[in-house]
Amino acid sequence: MHETDDETTDPDQVRKHTPGGGVKPAAHPIDPNVPEEFGLVQAWWGNGKGKTTAAMGMGFRAAGHGYRVHMLQLMKGGADSVEAVRGEYNAIESMPGFSYENLGHYGWHGMQDGSKDDSHKDEAQAGYSRAEELLRAAAAADLTGELPLDAPPEDGMHLLILDEILYAADRELIDPADVITLIEKKPEHLELVMTGSHNRPEYLLDHADLVTNVRKEKHPIDEGQRGRKGTEF
Repeated sequence: MHETDDETTDPDQVRKHTPGGGVKPAAHPIDPNVPEEFGLVQAWWGNGKGKTTAAMGMGFRAAGHGYRVHMLQLMKGGADSVEAVRGEYNAIESMPGFSYENLGHYGWHGMQDGSKDDSHKDEAQAGYSRAEELLRAAAAADLTGELPLDAPPEDGMHLLILDEILYAADRELIDPADVITLIEKKPEHLELVMTGSHNRPEYLLDHADLVTNVRKEKHPIDEGQRGRKGTEF
C-alpha cells in the first residue's frame, strides 16, 4: 500500500501541510493588523463559570494579532461583594488595542449582593444605548483596514464584546427584541460577542452563528465560597 501525502510522517512533508508550517509559535511585536474572516455573532450563556472569561480570552487573542477590540460590560460597576480594582482591567489597560468600559453594578439583579435593584434597569438601558453608539462607530469605520491601537472606540473596532447583555435581557432589564436589533445593525466585518444569562436565549438562536452553553458540573459557590481574587475578579 502506497503512503499518501496526508498520511506521511516525513517532517518536511508535514510542514508543507500544516498552516503554521510546523514552526513553533513565538511572540512578536503587536502592530495594527486586519482580520481576514471576522463578522460572526457569538453568544455565550449558561450556569457555569467562564462566559466573561472566554470572551475576554478571545479579546486578548484578537488584540495580540493587532486587531482593535473593545468590551462594554453591562451591570459590572462597583459592588460590596468584590474589590473595586479587578485584575482583568489592569491586564486590559496594559494590552495594546484592547479597551473596556463598564456600566451599572457588578452585582446581580434580584440578589442580596450589595447592589440596588431599583437602578439596575436604568443602568442596563444606558448600557444598551451605549452599545448602539459603539455599533454606529463600527459601521462608520473601515473594518477592512487597520485601526489605530490607541484610538478611542468611537473610531471603530474589529471585535466588540457586550458582556452580560444576555443576562440583562433575561431579567427583562432590556427587551430581547432589542438584542436582535443590535445584531441586525452590526456592520458586516464586525465580530460581535455577547455573554450572560443562565437561561437558554431562544430568541437568539436563529441570529447567532456560534452559541455556547457553559454548563456547571460543580462550583464552590454552592458551598459558600465567595469570589476569589485572581480567579473571579
